[in-house]
Amino acid sequence: MSQSSSNQRSDAIEALLLQREIEAFYYQEAELLDERRFEEWLDMLAEDIIYFMPLRRNVKYGEHAASENTRQGLDAAWFDEGKHTLTQRVAQIATGIHWAEEPLSRVRHLVTNVQVEQRPHNTDGPMEIEAKSRFLVYRNRINDETDIFVGKRTDLLRHQDSGWVVAKRVILLDQSTLLAKNLTVFF
Repeated sequence: MSQSSSNQRSDAIEALLLQREIEAFYYQEAELLDERRFEEWLDMLAEDIIYFMPLRRNVKYGEHAASENTRQGLDAAWFDEGKHTLTQRVAQIATGIHWAEEPLSRVRHLVTNVQVEQRPHNTDGPMEIEAKSRFLVYRNRINDETDIFVGKRTDLLRHQDSGWVVAKRVILLDQSTLLAKNLTVFF
């Protein structure tokens, strides 16, 4: 086997191992959210996280790239938050008197189609990669309130001493009109 073939094989194995590591990270995140272990989930987020879910608009053909989604920091959004706000949301749920989460919702996160878009590279700072995934979040409240959220996430993941953390998450829901009575789930 030539040196070039050996390097290619080694690179392919590294890519597969990284893919599996990122999938395991997402599955652990889903487990924490589904089990309502929100404080532990917060540990999976970088201190400087950007957590953004734009509003989606129905636009004319050819105008999707320019105006289908609202812009971070400029337009209204479902979420345009950082770690502080996410921590406050978790604390509010933990009080037991959150009007939209008493009793707590039953939630399941399904994560699929994980793609590691950028391979890690050596820089002066921590290793970062971009990963995309699709999700389906099912929520049942009280006796008969059911919501299904479907969409795509694009994440910037950063490797720290404790492992991977989400440094930026952009969530695209596949609905322009939200039919749920509230939006208290985490994506």
